[in-house]
Amino acid sequence: MKTVPILSAADAAALVREGANLMAGGFGMTGAPVHLLHALAERGTGGLTFIGNNVGEPGLGGGRLLRNGQLRRAIGSFFTSNPEAVAASQQGRIEIQLLPQGSLAEAIRAGGAGIGGFFVPAAAGTDLGQTAETRTLNGQAQVFVPALRADVAFIRAWRADTAGNLVYRRTEQNFNRAMATAADLVIAEVEHIEPLGALDPDSIHTPGMFVDFLVQAHTTAEELGSSASTGARRADPVRLAMARRAHAELKRGDVVNLGIGIPTLVADLITAEQGIVLHTENGMLGVGPAPTDGGGAMDYPVNAGKVPVTALPGASYFDSADSFAMIRGGHVDVAIMGGLQVDADRNLANWAVPGKPLLGVGGAMDLASGARRLIVTLNHTEPDGRSKILPRCTLPLTALGAVDLIITELAVFGFEAGQLRLLEVMPGATLDEVRAKTAASFSSAL
Repeated sequence: MKTVPILSAADAAALVREGANLMAGGFGMTGAPVHLLHALAERGTGGLTFIGNNVGEPGLGGGRLLRNGQLRRAIGSFFTSNPEAVAASQQGRIEIQLLPQGSLAEAIRAGGAGIGGFFVPAAAGTDLGQTAETRTLNGQAQVFVPALRADVAFIRAWRADTAGNLVYRRTEQNFNRAMATAADLVIAEVEHIEPLGALDPDSIHTPGMFVDFLVQAHTTAEELGSSASTGARRADPVRLAMARRAHAELKRGDVVNLGIGIPTLVADLITAEQGIVLHTENGMLGVGPAPTDGGGAMDYPVNAGKVPVTALPGASYFDSADSFAMIRGGHVDVAIMGGLQVDADRNLANWAVPGKPLLGVGGAMDLASGARRLIVTLNHTEPDGRSKILPRCTLPLTALGAVDLIITELAVFGFEAGQLRLLEVMPGATLDEVRAKTAASFSSAL
């Protein structure tokens, strides 16, 4: 059995050449190889192409690479809210390629498996899919996504043995597992390096054949930038009423994915007796409530909002590629997500506003096209009174013909025979108010 050399972070960073393609694991700060990225930032190697879920995460090494001007190109799902990252893109100092999160994960997995690319529904008919080859497969428009490989991958694991076998912890698998297979040189930053034979073969996530070097790293909560959980969320009554109405749509045994914003409030309404299983796209089934002991990401798994959560009995962890295979394969019963606009053709826009900083697409396109049922919660109007329920969306689309139910503070809309239909008026609202504030034409069940 081979022995994998153990390097310092500085020596490992020296192996990245000028102009290299670099993959870096992590979902936000969780499972991120912070020591390796920081060492590379200190070394100053430039002209890099950075491949990772988060591009320019503030406080993370990728953000330091960006701030130092070491990146010429970045491929990822989130461009984050980092002002420096936004400015770099707007000024042409870095080229950004956004991919839906599931397409990114699968492109990395394909690269590691020697597959040249694949067709996928996410992004079909949207701005992100405009330049891609598009085919209709099984009656559904799908875009071609080329595989991704890199010269070097920086990944993070919890345990390793001297043969390079890796074990990840909780939701830290995310992009690390796939990236370990998809680079010519793989360097794993590991919390605990143990003797050969110390790891149970049944527990190994990444076989040592993929790993070239190990780096011993003891990561602190401060280095991860992980904030402690604040416990139960507080919401104003209007938002909570919308969450309660969405919760009423769920059935016992449903596998449910909750988006950011109002949908996250649904989690606080689910009881163990209902048997609803919460799925999070960064790699967890069986998401429980927020911890009440003040623990952070070093102590608990995190959800897709990067917030610490607990694990219910029967919970399981997996990587992002498997998570999106669950979504894409139709194994998630319901997705509840926020929206910027919904139209009478069941189209959703929720990821970009022209003229405003681009934050990223995340998993919205994958969920909208892959979940069996899509519920969208949103405010009925813009602050200036313009309707968000339109004859046709005017913002960049997330998905075409995907929305099944719309819940606002004023009303609940469904679709019948392809036509928008008012199902309910929310408490405190009136039918006249709904008519006056809805730009799209609709029939009524009332």
